[in-house]
Amino acid sequence: MKVPNLERAIVRPEKITHYLLCETHPVGRHKAKFFMDFGFSAQSWQALEEALRRHARQHEVAHVAATPFGSSYSIDGPLETPDGGAPRVRTVWFVETGQLVPYFVTAHPLEKVK
Repeated sequence: MKVPNLERAIVRPEKITHYLLCETHPVGRHKAKFFMDFGFSAQSWQALEEALRRHARQHEVAHVAATPFGSSYSIDGPLETPDGGAPRVRTVWFVETGQLVPYFVTAHPLEKVK
């Protein structure tokens, strides 16, 4: 199973630039180090956006969680990176109740690779 309507998915730039690739964010700085270790950068944040979209297209949904607000879709698998690595990550996408378009929530490593 794939995330429904994935071709229309929204990835908010600030989710990447102010969280996943932000070295000063209280929580995101650890994720920033992880992603930057594989060649992603805040200056070229679009590379991470495309890698996240590709990750969702290439891998099946591992877990669906229904909430009162909608459905959360977790996808596990290797992420293509600028340095050619393939760390296993989980990406999370969400579709709000009554909506059709999913949006990106977060990504994190599944295991320590480097």
